[in-house]
Order: sequence, then C-alpha cells, then structure tokens
Amino acid sequence: MAKSKSAAAVYRVTEIIGTSPTSWEDAAKSAVETASRSLRDLRVAEVKKLDMKVENGKVVAYRARVSLSFKYEG
Repeated sequence: MAKSKSAAAVYRVTEIIGTSPTSWEDAAKSAVETASRSLRDLRVAEVKKLDMKVENGKVVAYRARVSLSFKYEG
C-alpha cells in the first residue's frame, strides 16, 4: 500500500494570561476557554508561568500564563 503524504501545516503560538480567585488550574482553564471563543483549531496549551496577585498581604487572584498554539487556516 502506498502511504499518503500529509499536507504541511503552519501553527501560531501566542501567550495569554488567565486569572481566577480560586486556583491556578481555574486560571489556566479560563484562559483556554476564553481564547477558544475567537480562535479556531486550538492544538496545545502549555502553562509557562504561575503567579498570584496580592493585596494587603492576602492572595486575591491566581494567574496562569499560557502559551497556546493554533493552526492557520488555508
């Protein structure tokens, strides 16, 4: 059997930041779900950095910086 060749593809990687008052997991999930409303064909999400917003000595928000890749159409 002959193998069919896959078509070449092009992907873009962009960085986004999600926030949550609850957890880093929720922050990352929120980032991806929000991005998916305007970006199609999302492929990979990689958490790059986690941090917290602090006010008056208390953690008020968790932040997740996420690299997100999606396929260009064409």
